[in-house]
Amino acid sequence: MSIFESGNLKLHYQVTGEGPPLLLFAPGGMRSAIPFWTQGSWNPIAALADDFTVIAMDQRNAGSSSAPISATDSWDTYTADHLALLDHLEIPVCHILGGCIGGAFAFNLIKQAPDRVRSAVIQQSIGLDNNRQAFYDMFDGWAVDQKANNPELTDQSLDQFRSNLYDSDFVFSATATEVAACQHPLLVLMGQDLYHPETISRQIAEAPQATLIESWKEDPVFTQHRVRAFLQQNPIPS
Repeated sequence: MSIFESGNLKLHYQVTGEGPPLLLFAPGGMRSAIPFWTQGSWNPIAALADDFTVIAMDQRNAGSSSAPISATDSWDTYTADHLALLDHLEIPVCHILGGCIGGAFAFNLIKQAPDRVRSAVIQQSIGLDNNRQAFYDMFDGWAVDQKANNPELTDQSLDQFRSNLYDSDFVFSATATEVAACQHPLLVLMGQDLYHPETISRQIAEAPQATLIESWKEDPVFTQHRVRAFLQQNPIPS
């Protein structure tokens, strides 16, 4: 495990394998961190490290990473972390793979720095479909832990941060119109539950260069082969 520090930001990350760079955004909601990859139906770190340089990370204030929290924090705050880490690793362009909340991280990175992303695997992205309260509740559970670690945090700051993240629509970091206009190659692994609505995955898959895989959890070997083939079909220019 390595540490990237910038001011009061401390990001824990690990680099595994060799080949074109692949940046992972783990599932886990506000607790998005490397160990969550071992809890799913497949682990992209183990599955893809033979062919790619896989960069996994704990998001700020998740796992072993830490940073200040303020009322101005938003999806852009996380994207700034991702770009800073890529700069630190001297990676100008990468593939990205985001699970759960990682879908929101992925689309915001594509919005903010499209030239830094070659292609994206979107694994059961979060999204809005009569479930906003569930995301509020998830955030609030994480916020309880943050207040315990930092008693100076105020409810007002945390409430505004929550609003900045989850008061928007579609995948929260990007509107349906923005995703529909995305020109990047996308491989969409469909969601089918409260936090990862099927409707959201199907609508993401309507983007011009998107491909939808409906059944991917049942056959992890198929999934890793399909993801590997997708990434290899979209090489990063030399």
